[in-house]
This record gives sequence, structure tokens and C-alpha cells, in this order.
Amino acid sequence: MKQAHFDCFSGISGDMTLGALVDAGADLATIKSELRRLDLKGWQISAERVKRGALFATNVKVETTEKHHHRGLSKILEIIDGAELAPRIKERSTKIFRRLGEAEAKVHQVEIEKVHFHEVGAVDAIIDIVGAAIGFELLGVDEFSCSAFDVGAGTVKTAHGILPVPAPATAELLRGAPSFSSGVQCELVTPTGAAIATTLASRFAEMPPMKIESVGYGAGSTDLPDRPNVMRLLVGVATATEKGEQWDPPVIVIEANLDDMSPQIYGYFVEQALAAGALDVFSSSVQMKKNRPGLLVTLLAEPENLNRLIDLVFRETTTIGVRTHEVRRRTLKREIVAVETPLGEIRMKISRLNGTMLNAAPEYEDCQRLAAQKGIPLKEVLALANFHYQKQREPQK
Repeated sequence: MKQAHFDCFSGISGDMTLGALVDAGADLATIKSELRRLDLKGWQISAERVKRGALFATNVKVETTEKHHHRGLSKILEIIDGAELAPRIKERSTKIFRRLGEAEAKVHQVEIEKVHFHEVGAVDAIIDIVGAAIGFELLGVDEFSCSAFDVGAGTVKTAHGILPVPAPATAELLRGAPSFSSGVQCELVTPTGAAIATTLASRFAEMPPMKIESVGYGAGSTDLPDRPNVMRLLVGVATATEKGEQWDPPVIVIEANLDDMSPQIYGYFVEQALAAGALDVFSSSVQMKKNRPGLLVTLLAEPENLNRLIDLVFRETTTIGVRTHEVRRRTLKREIVAVETPLGEIRMKISRLNGTMLNAAPEYEDCQRLAAQKGIPLKEVLALANFHYQKQREPQK
């Protein structure tokens, strides 16, 4: 499993993350090409080698002609969803912005649907976050860990006025993550950087066991007098502590019993739960008290999404209580491969175990779209996709 470790000894920002990814081997031209799929105008991205203290690093600059910096969360998610990007890029970008939205909503005491981003709603912030998601996909990163954050000290000037460091939204994003201040009078952790690291990282500790393949140094915009203003990214292959002990990060199971809710509401609830970050939602029939047939509704959630999904269960269903417990799981390494067919391009989801392909399945949305466009049965499109994947793929050793 490929993993990345954020070494935030001098904080983290969106441009530092992008710079570290490029420095670690993510191709900037490919990142730029993928970013062009977003419905955003008037921006340019470039990179240069710079020296920060005793370290050489990559400084990525996003230049934009945009003057209007106010976008709502729904608009940003609409831009991401409408782009032809790989599913994992969309998923990670969406999660990061949702986490940002939740932090801003709490700080400003408004509903998340009413949050309007200022700095983080600008084009350059969108480029930083989606660009980072693209970079991680190019490097094939599956899992993330993060060091403690040096947040800096003093004050920072924002669209909301002069604020203490860490800024309120940043402090909210860092809840539960190890943080400290070395006393440097500078904002070392920005909301964008905090959102990227805390959304993606499944653990906060020293670097986990890994075989390092590449190291990237991303430069901050300013040159600090007493230290390199750099975020280091270490990318490599996880090494299990014991043979066969290659577990994924733990997930939380959320359960609730229902015996008085319309099936119409359940269908809507499933859609809302998946949109809110649930890894899976399913139900099974149970016999409840007073001999009533009911449903056991189960959600799988990452720890950072637990409270949001519990709130959703209470808000959208008729239950008055939920149960939770942590479970371990193992998943196969997955990748997306595009296959050309006479009907058009269809993405295939490939899963592997120790490099050996075990499963290949066509992306349902691609096949559904082509079936509707061409007026042919969905089962024929699925079969065609499988046929051309087997025909086009190279023999596996």
C-alpha cells in the first residue's frame, strides 16, 4: 500500500502541499491538464526551485485574474462534481471542502448551506485543493499520516479582519490533532493546509513504518529568518510490522433499528448519508419488539465523519438512538483504468492483491450514461466494457 506522511515541522498550506507533491515526482503538466477540466477561468500555475533556509524546495504559484472571492460550498462542490476527474480525486476534494465548510459554519455560527468562503473560496484555493488531490492520485497514494503541527504565533490579516494565530477556522480544523507553537510570529498553518492534512490523515504520529520511495519539499511563500519555511512529504510503501498484518485504518460502524419509517424516507436517507461521507449504507430485516418487522440500518464511517453522520441519522430517520463500534478492515488496492470501446470511453475499477489483479468491473455511471445515449440495454454495455478491457490490457505476469 502506497502511503504519504505530512511532515509539518514548519506548518502546512495549500501551495506548500502542491509544491511538495511536484517535488516528490507528481508531474506538473499533468496536474495542470487535469485542473483544466474544472469550470474555472483566469488562472495559471507554475513552479520553481527556491531555497528556504538550508533546504531547497519547490514553490508552486497559482496566479489568477479573479477579483470575486465569495463562493458558497454548494457552488464549489458543483464545480468539482461537474468535472471529468477520477472518482478518488473528486471524493478527496469534496471531503476536504466539506470539512472546511463545517469549520467555517461552526466559527461563524451559520448553517453549512449558508457558508460563503472568502480566501478559501477563491480560484487559487480551489486549485490548491483539487490540485493536491490530483497529485496524490498521480503518485498512487492510498493512506496518509501526519506529524504534529507547528501553528506559529501572533496575528494574521484576513477578510474577516485581524485574527489570532491559529485563525479560528484553522483551530477548529485542528481539533483532535497534535499541535504546538514554536513562537514564530507567523501563520504557519493555513485553513487550506489544515483541511487537506486533517481530512486525509488517518493517524497523527511519527512517520509510520514505510519504505521511502520519494521525498518532496514544498516551499511557503515567505522566507523565515530562523528556519526553512517548508513542508516535507515522504511517500513510500507501507511495511507491515508482522507478515500478513496489513490492516487499513479502522472505521466506525453506526447502527439504528427502525420499525416506523416509510421506505420512501429510507431511500432519501441513503442518498444523503453517502453524500455526507458514509463509506457504505445498507439495511437488513429484523424482528423488533411488539412483533413488528423492522430494519437494521448500518453505516460505515471514517472517524472524522462520525458525529456528522450520527446527526444525519437522528435528523432524517425516526430512530431515537444509535449504536457505534470500531472495526478493523482490509481492502484491496484499487485503481481506475480507461478503456476505449466502440460506444466511447468507459472507466474500469481494478482491484489487486500483492500486484495480482483479482477483479475488474466497469464504472456503473459510465455504462448507464452510454446505454441511455445509444438506446441499448445496460447489460450489453457492461459486457462490452469487460470484453474490451480483457482485449486491451497487457498480459499480467
